[in-house]
Amino acid sequence: MTSDPDAKRLLWFVFTGTRGGLNRLKIISKLKEKPLNINQLAKEFGLDYKAIQHHIKVLEKNNLITKMGEKYGIMYFISTFLEVNMETFDEIEGKLAKSK
Repeated sequence: MTSDPDAKRLLWFVFTGTRGGLNRLKIISKLKEKPLNINQLAKEFGLDYKAIQHHIKVLEKNNLITKMGEKYGIMYFISTFLEVNMETFDEIEGKLAKSK
């Protein structure tokens, strides 16, 4: 399947073109395994709740995750848009892992 060049550009920007991109990449990788809330993500990565909240807002704004539930019960999932472009995400994740 050929990837959408606009989606590829967006994913590269969100994960490599901005500060915190690596943390957003880790959040998406974790959400691929199972849906989590902000508190669970903060504990998982040892990051401040507010920092995770910021990354979640960036990911939501770029249509990479969706949420379900209310208030403290909100769970985050990867979006359909990201599922369709998962090949590109995996490519970016692989290239960043090699560059460490």
